[in-house]
Formats: sequence, structure tokens, C-alpha cells
Amino acid sequence: MKIGELARRSGLSAHTIRYYERIGLLPPPDRDSGGQRDYDASILNWIEFLGRLKTTGMPIQGMLDYARLRQEGPETEPDRMALLEKHREGVRAHIAALQAALLLLDGKIAGYAGTIAERTGRHDRKRNASH
Repeated sequence: MKIGELARRSGLSAHTIRYYERIGLLPPPDRDSGGQRDYDASILNWIEFLGRLKTTGMPIQGMLDYARLRQEGPETEPDRMALLEKHREGVRAHIAALQAALLLLDGKIAGYAGTIAERTGRHDRKRNASH
């Protein structure tokens, strides 16, 4: 597939795809007889995986390290696994921090809801008593 179709199907811009190629996140594509990039559909799975790593906050350097190991072949699987396990620890810590922050927000919102209800309830009772 050409770069435009890959961009459409992956959600990445053509500029981002070329950038990822240049820095080594994407392997160099085959070229057609006219010299244009010609991607195999399997690249979509790799791009999706990179997107997931990005979503989890993995820095570009970590993704580059993983991509390099992947290119080196199956003998690097233990290293890839270790890299992902280390990243998973960071993701879990981040999730725990977000959960703690969410609890704090929930408590603050509940507190505001209670004080607003009290003020509104008293205000309504005063208004109703005067009518």
C-alpha cells in the first residue's frame, strides 16, 4: 500500500510515517518500480503496537530500543520482554497515582455537592417561608 493509504488506515500522517522511518521506528519499506514507498499490510500491526506504547507513556527512546531489538530477531525476545516488564512497572505506578488523584477529586466533588445542596436547601426554605 502507498503512504497515503497507510496514513489513512493507521491514523498517522504521512509526515509522521516518514519521520518514524527516518528515526528507525518503522522499517524501511519496499519501493515500487517508480521508487514510491510500498508498504505491506502487516506494518499496521506494528504501528498499532507503537501507538499503544505511546499511550502508556513510553518515551521515543524506549520505542526505538524495542524496535532495534525486534529488528535483531528472535534471540532478543528476553531483552524485549525485560524492556516491556520494566515499562509495565512504570505504567502500573502511574495508574496507581491516577487512581489516588481520582479518589481525591471524587471526595472534593462530593464535598462541594453537599455544601451546595445545604445552601440551596436553606435558601429554598427561606424563600418558601416568606411566600
